[in-house]
Amino acid sequence: MEILAIIPARGGSKGIKRKNIREICGKPLVGYTIDAAHGSKYVTRTIVSTEDAEIKEVCEKLGAEVMARPCELACDEAKTAPVMLHVAEELEKEGYKPDYILLLQATCPLRDAKFIDDACEFLFKNLEKGYDSCFSAFDKGCTHALWRINPDGTVQSLYDHRTRPRRQELERHHPMICESGAFYLLKYDVFKEVKDFIGKHPIPYVTEQIIDIDEEKDFQRVAEIVEKRK
Repeated sequence: MEILAIIPARGGSKGIKRKNIREICGKPLVGYTIDAAHGSKYVTRTIVSTEDAEIKEVCEKLGAEVMARPCELACDEAKTAPVMLHVAEELEKEGYKPDYILLLQATCPLRDAKFIDDACEFLFKNLEKGYDSCFSAFDKGCTHALWRINPDGTVQSLYDHRTRPRRQELERHHPMICESGAFYLLKYDVFKEVKDFIGKHPIPYVTEQIIDIDEEKDFQRVAEIVEKRK
C-alpha cells in the first residue's frame, strides 16, 4: 500500500514572515511535520511543495523530497487542493500513483507520527462502512450561529438562520466539530475525482484540539509544549 504525504510550504505568509522555517526549540516549523511523516509506519513517500529556494534547502537538509511549486500556486489566493493536484500530476508523469494521498500542513507541529498512524488506522477500520476519506477534528463547542464576513462586506450564514434552531436542540441533535487542519487522508482515485482533500464520504477523526500556528502567541504555546515533552 502506497500513501503519499504532501506538505505544502510556501515562502510567503501574510501573518508571520517566513513562518514555515522559523525555529521552535531549535527545529524549523516544517521540520516537525517532516519528522512525523518520516516516522509514520504507513506513509511511504513524502513530498514538500514549495516555490521558495531557502525552504527547499532547509527541507532537503531535513531529508525531505522537495518539488518545485509554480509561482501561480504560491500566491496568497492559491488554494491547497490545486497544489496537491500539481504534485500528483507531476508524479504520475513518472508512473507513480499511490493508493492514498495525505495532506499534512506544516502549521500543526504537535501532530506526531503516532497521531498519523492512529488516524490512518481509524480510516482503514471504517472503509467497509463506505467511508473514503478522513480528516482530523475537535469538538469546538457552541458554534450554532456562525457567520462568515465576505471580502465585499456582505455576510453569509453557516447555519440555517431562517429556522434558527435553539442552541440546546442543535447541540443535542447535531454535535458540532471543527477541522483541526492536522490530517487529511483520502483514497487517491477519489482525490483525482473530487479534486479536493476531503472525499465524498468523509469520517472525522475527533481528538483534542491541536494547535494550528497562525499567530505569534501560537509559537510560544508550541515551544512550551515541546519543552515539556522533552
